Amino acid sequence: MRGRGVDVGGTISATRVGRGQSNLTYRLEDEGGRTWIARRPPLGELLASAHDVVREHRILAALQDTPVPVPGLVGVSEDERVADVPVVVMEHVDGIVLDQMEIAESLTLDARRRLGLEIARTLAAIHAVDVDAVGLGDLASRSSYAERQLKRWSRQFEASRTVERPDLDALTALLHDHVPPPGDLSLVHGDFHIRNVIVDGEDGTVRTVLDWELSTLGDPMADIGSTLAYWPEAGEAPSGLFAASTLPGFPTRDELAQAYLDASGRDGGTLAFWHVLGIWKVAIISEGVYRRTLDNPANTAEGGAPTPERIQGVIDHAWHVAETTGLAGRLTTPRGRP
Repeated sequence: MRGRGVDVGGTISATRVGRGQSNLTYRLEDEGGRTWIARRPPLGELLASAHDVVREHRILAALQDTPVPVPGLVGVSEDERVADVPVVVMEHVDGIVLDQMEIAESLTLDARRRLGLEIARTLAAIHAVDVDAVGLGDLASRSSYAERQLKRWSRQFEASRTVERPDLDALTALLHDHVPPPGDLSLVHGDFHIRNVIVDGEDGTVRTVLDWELSTLGDPMADIGSTLAYWPEAGEAPSGLFAASTLPGFPTRDELAQAYLDASGRDGGTLAFWHVLGIWKVAIISEGVYRRTLDNPANTAEGGAPTPERIQGVIDHAWHVAETTGLAGRLTTPRGRP
């Protein structure tokens, strides 16, 4: 950091923070009390296409002068004398992260609603970025995003699978049967949800967007589908740490989706597909997190790791959404849950 012109006072201590289950996040603090954030890949054997913090740094650098709220950057190091893996260091952003219910409960009803609607509008701002103008036009393939997602995450699941899950395999087949025609192409965040933003604790405004490791080029409807996948409503059983949106004041999924469609000017005709695919991805990501904690318990985040029962609950929820939206009733071949 000193080599990049950062004024560091004395030695730096590092403390793991956050409840993220993928790249590991640390709070750095020097002897003068100045703080930064560092991110590195998880411990143990890694999947080839995941956890690329160098790529994440490239995306954050490209977004510095756009309307998208992102943290300022110190830099990225691939020097093995610094760490055995690449590390990206960024500025610390004050605010709160809604990864615990008591934090979400501290927001007023008005702030909760404002936050929900701001999440939708912030997502629309991400999708409005001119990827060619900011130097991200070659970030990924411009081929069918749905096909790419199904291929990538099916491969990730096979690499992480801990048990046989025939109902997830059947869900994969369902999604293959309903791939929509290619839509708009934009920068997509890839993991956009209420715990991946830093929020002003007073008014609920979004101060910065976190965790860009899955960002790519693709159909923007995929992002709102994933956001809905992480947005349980009152009366529903939330999966893991995503219970904040069940509190009074937060918009419903329908309101969240409509706020996004209004801000982006897009049509929601393919939203059911992307919502189900978003939940399918949550199940696969959870399986991967569970696998990494089995391989190395040091990868377990503060909030714990997904359990096999929780993963099954996510799969069941995906089927429920597929059935209630009519997606599962439009099968072109006689597939279904075993």
